[in-house]
Amino acid sequence: MKKPLIKIAPSLLAADFSCLASEIRRAESAGADMLHVDVMDGHFVRNITLGPFIVKAMRKVSRLPLIAHLMIEDPEKYVKEFAEAGSDMIIFHIETIKDPKGLIRQIRRFKNKAGVSIKPKTDPDSVKPLLSLIDEVLVMTVEPGFGGQKFMPDQLNKIRELRRNYKGDIAVDGGINYQTAGLAVENGANVLVAGTYLFGSKNIRGLIRKLKDLGNDARTG
Repeated sequence: MKKPLIKIAPSLLAADFSCLASEIRRAESAGADMLHVDVMDGHFVRNITLGPFIVKAMRKVSRLPLIAHLMIEDPEKYVKEFAEAGSDMIIFHIETIKDPKGLIRQIRRFKNKAGVSIKPKTDPDSVKPLLSLIDEVLVMTVEPGFGGQKFMPDQLNKIRELRRNYKGDIAVDGGINYQTAGLAVENGANVLVAGTYLFGSKNIRGLIRKLKDLGNDARTG
């Protein structure tokens, strides 16, 4: 089976919001493949972050795909707002929805790609019935809510199990750096969501290149 290409998705949660447009352009010019927007409501996770207005502002300054990662309760209520703001993919958490297939159909009606995410304690079997319907599985490798946490290596088995059943994109989000990226890719991930590691550096271009090279080495090794 041909392995999917490695893609880098800088997480805007770690960007400097006093100069967000500049940070977005910095990531884009450095070789990012997409931009990851963490949306939190203070209920599903213990933090409040970004909304559709940020996606709308981002759309004005970047042509990169915008990924809205909805870490919120009742995500079906906000699909229209994010899609109209300019998102290209909407990712919801399997833990937040009773009718995931209906939500996937709703997302597609708004011309967005659909993804599903799972928290560290969630069984990967919960998303297997959806694999033929979605564009991406996002595996959280930290407890969602705050950036800068340490990578949870026990999630590697989950990535490996999902890859056995799924040919599409598998993303990892949480604690991604040079070392953990290689581990994730070796086990089947191909989309690396990184925040603090990238935006905390003055050499984001070099780090993105290293992640892509490391990932491709892991895929071919």
